[in-house]
Amino acid sequence: MGKIKSICVFCGSSKGKDPLYLETAYKLGNLLAENNIEMVYGGGNVGLMGMAAKGALDRGGRVTGVIPEKLKDMEVAHNGLTELKVVKTMHERKSMMNDLSGAFISMPGGIGTIEETFEIFTWFQLGYINKPIGILNVSGFFDQLLKFLENTVNEGFLRKEHFDTLVIENDPDSLLKELLNFNHIPIEKWFDREKNIIN
Repeated sequence: MGKIKSICVFCGSSKGKDPLYLETAYKLGNLLAENNIEMVYGGGNVGLMGMAAKGALDRGGRVTGVIPEKLKDMEVAHNGLTELKVVKTMHERKSMMNDLSGAFISMPGGIGTIEETFEIFTWFQLGYINKPIGILNVSGFFDQLLKFLENTVNEGFLRKEHFDTLVIENDPDSLLKELLNFNHIPIEKWFDREKNIIN
């Protein structure tokens, strides 16, 4: 694939308990800016979201936020971004973030972050997108989630080939390098239709 010009970062609006979460978010923002990659994210100025944006902006990077009106009205929007796009719904937010991004990185976060990650992974699995998806597994945060996905594979509800497309690393440098070298090979989801048909 060609050079990735923008990456969407999914992460928490809280800072979490481990100081390494904030530290890594800032480092990721730095790294994206240093590689001339635009950061696309949820537009907030709090938690890991705000710290990742700060990391990119402090290095002169371009940062675009996408935020629903309701959250903007709650005064959590970042006012110092390169661009802030305001949408009506969470669904519009995810759709626009996808449109603006060439890849995705998920950092630690709450159910919103997990939901965004799974939705984009579903789009990938179904062939709606072919953009790489990275999991930045800071301090083993995603270990249990990855075990769940492995069990989903073992129980026959997720193809191992799809699970293996997730780019999983513990530090931003290694993750970005893997994403930039990602080579997408289309995988048919329904590889055994006959076996799954119930008569």
